[in-house]
Amino acid sequence: MAIIISTRIKELRARYNLTQDDLADLVDVTRQTMLYLEKGKYNPSLILAYKVAKALHSTIEEVFVIGDD
Repeated sequence: MAIIISTRIKELRARYNLTQDDLADLVDVTRQTMLYLEKGKYNPSLILAYKVAKALHSTIEEVFVIGDD
């Protein structure tokens, strides 16, 4: 059974009028990394997940949704 991680990054970015570049700068990653996170093609480290959630004024659980296949 695979674990699926989806994100609400795009939705939350829009709430705060942030571009992928803006958010990437806030959490010190590349825009490409942010793109992969948004599309669910990259699973973040716990530290990166925390930084993204904090930058979006949310909790990790609000940003990253974990579910089963």
